[in-house]
Order: sequence, then C-alpha cells, then structure tokens
Amino acid sequence: MEERLQKLIARAGISSRRHAEELILSGQVRVNGKVVTELGTKADPAKDRIEAAGRLVVAEERKVYLLLHKPPQIVSTMADPEGRPTLRHYLRGLPERVYPVGRLEFDASGLVFLTNDGDLAAEMLRLWSHLPQTYYIKVKGRLSEMQVKQIAAETSALLKPIRQPGATRGHTANFWYEVTLRDSRRDRLRRALLIQQHPAEKLKRVAIGPLTLGGVPLGRYRSLTPTEVARLQRALQAGAVAKPPKKKRPPKKQKETVIVA
Repeated sequence: MEERLQKLIARAGISSRRHAEELILSGQVRVNGKVVTELGTKADPAKDRIEAAGRLVVAEERKVYLLLHKPPQIVSTMADPEGRPTLRHYLRGLPERVYPVGRLEFDASGLVFLTNDGDLAAEMLRLWSHLPQTYYIKVKGRLSEMQVKQIAAETSALLKPIRQPGATRGHTANFWYEVTLRDSRRDRLRRALLIQQHPAEKLKRVAIGPLTLGGVPLGRYRSLTPTEVARLQRALQAGAVAKPPKKKRPPKKQKETVIVA
C-alpha cells in the first residue's frame, strides 16, 4: 500500500515526521535509487526500495512508548550541537530508536514522553498546546493568598500549596506548589511569579494529559501499558474534536480595472 514518504520514514523510526520532511526537501531520500524532493510523493515499502539519510526504510518496527524521568541539566533531545548531556544517555541498551515528544526546559526535571510511533507523535505535537500538563513548582519565598489569586487571574493557573516532594511527614515546605496548565501559559506563569518577586526556582513536570510520572526513579524510564497507550489515543481524539478549526480568510477582492477609451 502506497503512503507518503514522510509517514513511512517516521513509522520506521528513522526520524520524526517533521524531520523526515526536511530530509526529503534536502535531497536525502531515494526511492528505487532516484532522489525525491517532493513532499507529496508516495511509495510502497513492500515493493519499493526507500532510503532516508543513508538508511533503508524497512518494514514497520515494534511500537515503543516510554515515560522517562528527566533529571535537571539535561537537554530533552537525542543530540545536542553544544555537547551538553542528552536523553540518549538514559536510553542505552534500548534497541529501538525513539524520539521525545514536546519539550522540557534544560533546568527542569520530570516527565518526558518518547516513542517511535510517528503518527501518534505528530498528532500529539499538533495538539500540544491543548494538552494539560501538571507541574510541581518551587518558588522563592511564600506566596500570599492575594498573590495566588492575582496570578490565577492573570494566567488562569491555580497554584495549590503542596508538601515538598520527597520530604518527611513532619516537614512542611509550602513554597512548593502544584499547577496544571497548557504549555503556552508556562512562560506567562514564570513572568507573573517574577513580577510578584517570587521567581520559580525549580520546575518538575509530573503529568502530560493522561500520562503520569508516578514512581519512575530519576534518570530511569518505563514502558507504557496498552491501557495507557489507549488512554492517550482517546485523549488526543478528544482534543482533536475540541480544537476549533482555523477560520479561512475571505478571498481578497480584486480591484476592477477601468479602461478609458
């Protein structure tokens, strides 16, 4: 069955679909020995020899879905041009090539989702700004009740005081807060905290949509269960329905040309 090249490349685990498009446009994809540079080109991996970045696109490999507990001071990619430590270090021994979906700041810790399922990753990225994400945030000092209300009014982010993660029962460090927000509001929340003179000192992501970090140790990962994968797929389907379609701009009126005899 013929499918678009970028879809086949992503499904084979060679790259994300977005990067596959870049490979096509840069002339790094061949079909039966011929360079292909058009994004709409289709091929059948059962009949055609497809090569991307020097690698053969073979039959679909086993789908892998992972939750990784990223430590701070780690780049949430598989490679870094500046030579900083990346997620690859924590995936040694994994036979499949997986890629992180979405971003998490260099200094932040917490949940990172990785997969070789190009279709699911593309849909997740498309709806990324609509997926609720839960964070534990440590701020400098302690916010007053009035400041919490002001921040909620400005950012729609309700900060709930929590016990310091990993603290003993008798320890009450209420400068830690839990907040659930959309990805696009995270920077706005940081600015609001800075304005209130209580800047965020630590950030830990503990959930993305229905996916939760749970008890995954720092620097370790686990595979999603089939139930968790199905739950994520349902959440993405619900998000696709809830996301309003972009309004088409009305066509510009063409100016009438007046011919003077």
